[in-house]
Amino acid sequence: MRILSVDLGTSNTVAVLSAHGRPPRVVEVDGSATMPSAVFAEEDGTLVVGRDAERRARLDPTRFEPNPKRRVDEQTLLLGTDVVPVNEALAAVLRRVLDETSRQLGGEQPDEIRLTHPAQWGPVRRNVLLSAARLAGMTGSVSLVPEPVAAAAHFASFPGKALGPGQTLAVYDLGAGTFDVAVVGATQNGYTVLAEDGLPDLGGLDVDQALLVHVGREVSHRDPQHWQRLLRPESTADRRTRRTLQEDVKAAKEALSRLPQTEVPMPEPFTDVLVTRAELEALVRPAMLRSVELLARTVRAAGLSPDRLAGIYLVGGSSRLPLVGTLLAEKLGVVPSSLDQPETAVALGAHHVASDGISMRTQNVEGQVASAGVAPPQPAPAATGPHRPPQVAAVPGYAPYQQQAAYPNSGPQPALATQHAPQANFPSYPAAPDGKAGKNRRKVLIGAAIAAVVLIAAGTAFFLWPSSSVTTYTAEECREPGQTDQQGFTGCLRQLAGDLADTSQCGPGTGTGPAAAANEEELGVTVTCSAPGLAGAQVTYLHGSSRDVLKQYTDGLLNRTGGGDRVEADWGGNALEGSYSASAGRNSSVLVFTVDDRPLSGFIYQVNATGEGESTKPGALADYFERNVQPGE
Repeated sequence: MRILSVDLGTSNTVAVLSAHGRPPRVVEVDGSATMPSAVFAEEDGTLVVGRDAERRARLDPTRFEPNPKRRVDEQTLLLGTDVVPVNEALAAVLRRVLDETSRQLGGEQPDEIRLTHPAQWGPVRRNVLLSAARLAGMTGSVSLVPEPVAAAAHFASFPGKALGPGQTLAVYDLGAGTFDVAVVGATQNGYTVLAEDGLPDLGGLDVDQALLVHVGREVSHRDPQHWQRLLRPESTADRRTRRTLQEDVKAAKEALSRLPQTEVPMPEPFTDVLVTRAELEALVRPAMLRSVELLARTVRAAGLSPDRLAGIYLVGGSSRLPLVGTLLAEKLGVVPSSLDQPETAVALGAHHVASDGISMRTQNVEGQVASAGVAPPQPAPAATGPHRPPQVAAVPGYAPYQQQAAYPNSGPQPALATQHAPQANFPSYPAAPDGKAGKNRRKVLIGAAIAAVVLIAAGTAFFLWPSSSVTTYTAEECREPGQTDQQGFTGCLRQLAGDLADTSQCGPGTGTGPAAAANEEELGVTVTCSAPGLAGAQVTYLHGSSRDVLKQYTDGLLNRTGGGDRVEADWGGNALEGSYSASAGRNSSVLVFTVDDRPLSGFIYQVNATGEGESTKPGALADYFERNVQPGE
């Protein structure tokens, strides 16, 4: 049995192979255990990856993407003048790993491939990864393994570190692009994720940026204009210089994990800068404290205290920072463990996950890919032999994956019983308190568990009932889209749109720009209206046959902003009740509103076209929804 595990990371990709009865070993690509996940687009459209991509980036940095995984929500990359789908960029990285593995296997393919992913990745992101595997020519059985589950399995593989049923391990994963934390519990047959959370704005790249800013303070006064050209390069020469500087800053950060001080080489006319570990730790201490506090909250969300953990396991290359271990020991009273190279722990651990315990969040892949708005990719030719689309491993006792409620058990579990509830010897989850912003709004982090919607008491229902001039429909009447009027509304959609349908310019479709759906027919009836008083925004209404299909599409819009905070609340009007969620990043803001008992939803999508300043904050977008979009109460 030849098993290949691949951890496609933000900065580096690691592959582990076991074959011919030998123990798992790291597959060295270009002579190294870690291959840069970087991609470079040649002028003829060929995608070059790894160290070759980094070398070519010195010739034309505009055709280079060092971290394609961090762009997973954007669907496409602009590399020079070429538009490259994100799944094709990720597929190029996977294909390079597969080619090297096949070479070491004498031209044969692995029998089974396991791809790891962050535990918080929803179905849209997971399907981008699976479509990339198909494009890469991966044949046979392809399974997805949540990263904290793989990390826990790796931890437990060391002598004296085995986790018995009922024991729990906290996984602190500080990678290049994101920070993820999870509490993983051991069961009779595998592991289950009891609680998970993360910070999308914290990773090794952010540490590099903080150090770059610090270095800039030391030297920019010598030639402010030249420094600004480095920060905002306009010529190829400036881009090459900036690329070299970024590499030197990253190398200095890594050196400070081993040395008390080091120098950062600077381009002319600036002089080299001496930086110390103390200076770096002062720069990143607030961010690292955020990560430790989030770990503590996640442990509490699992119903545990730090002293009840079997340990805290450090994975991800950036967890090498000595400050990380120091803060965890100081704040939680637990000395963390780093038992191996943190970069390779997840890929190695995926090999230790029992094959009958792989997470079944990957069933019905074709349907999920299409409904998520990802065009079904055409299979690339395999390295050897005819291409066959990868088959998801079938595990007895699993139902197809559906979006789950708070703190889903996303790890390998052998039966449905453990998929919906923790083992009896695990503590139950405490209720998460709601915030008090706006109209009972809740502020959460992306990927955090969404609190259960609280229905408005029946005694206040008459306040929400519409006036006699509004035509209302029952949930049964709205179960399927019906006939549409001249503007494209079904009767049920017009009930949801309320006055906006009459006071705004509306037309069929999901509009133009980033929010436009490639799979409008699958979404059902769609209508887009202008958003009065909100520059660069549109309001889109959706009436489909499946609430799950609509949810996958709107979840993708929320994740695409890359924002860290969300605002959530319930709403009611025109005999409808539902909830909304707002998220904002630098380039866009989104608010998604849904109806509780029927396949109706909508969203406000605003684009920050200039890229300057900030987009509308989630709270401000929620205010706009309540004043202008929410149907009359």
